[in-house]
Amino acid sequence: MTGWGTQDLTVRYGKKTALAKVTLQAQAGQVTAVVGGDGAGKTTLLRCLAGTLAPTTGTVRKPAKQRIGYLPSSSGIYPDLTVLENLDFRATSYKLPRQAARARAEEYLDRAGLADAKNRLAGQLSGGMRQKLAVIAAMLHQPDLLVLDEPTTGVDPVSRSGLWWLIARAAADGCAVVLATTYLDEAERCATVLVLDAGTALAAGPSDEIVAAMPGVLCRVADKPAGEAARRAWRRGGRWRVWLERPPDTPGAELVTPDLQDAVTVAAIAREITMTKEVAA
Repeated sequence: MTGWGTQDLTVRYGKKTALAKVTLQAQAGQVTAVVGGDGAGKTTLLRCLAGTLAPTTGTVRKPAKQRIGYLPSSSGIYPDLTVLENLDFRATSYKLPRQAARARAEEYLDRAGLADAKNRLAGQLSGGMRQKLAVIAAMLHQPDLLVLDEPTTGVDPVSRSGLWWLIARAAADGCAVVLATTYLDEAERCATVLVLDAGTALAAGPSDEIVAAMPGVLCRVADKPAGEAARRAWRRGGRWRVWLERPPDTPGAELVTPDLQDAVTVAAIAREITMTKEVAA
């Protein structure tokens, strides 16, 4: 395993398996996305990678604690301190030279659109502004590994743009960035993607390779199909998409070029069908 990441990572909470033999690789200078629905195991994986949770079995390759930047699902920002006081406190905890840390903080704040808010209490910031501040705090010491748990969830589009500037800047500085996201359009911007479902990996690799590896064909129809085809159908954009092994003979069916969202949906459906067959056998 090169770079940072996990190999065959398994995490159990009592009898419940949160992750089952999950492998992730994060390279320096690249952004890796971890996607999946609620309960998929994203936070558990990121906690192991950040060193706040020990795995049951498997290997975690990560830098020393001081060389990791971690943004948990809670921002870790102190609401009763100003923006600059929060960053000064973080700089002190990382033992950064004060002058260099302040100069870096001022640059990040300016590029993220927070320069005018630097003397405001963090508790008075909007949700998007707090998230940008939290990402700046996590990357202030220019870590080797930056782990971000859904940094853009619930954030307005303008703030998301500012957050992505920060994320791209961290990668450009040579950091390996791993972020969990529920937005597949964001995942498509990343160098590699790991798709989780119920603690297992559905797919991994660059998004275009995941899409190219999708088996069968995808078609679009006006109405939800009946019978066996209903298990392979889902609504998207007001119409229904159906995953089939071969092009259909059905009148009105329109072939669709799949994207990452389609490929992830198909992978989940394929896994469900396989598990159903195994149970039946």
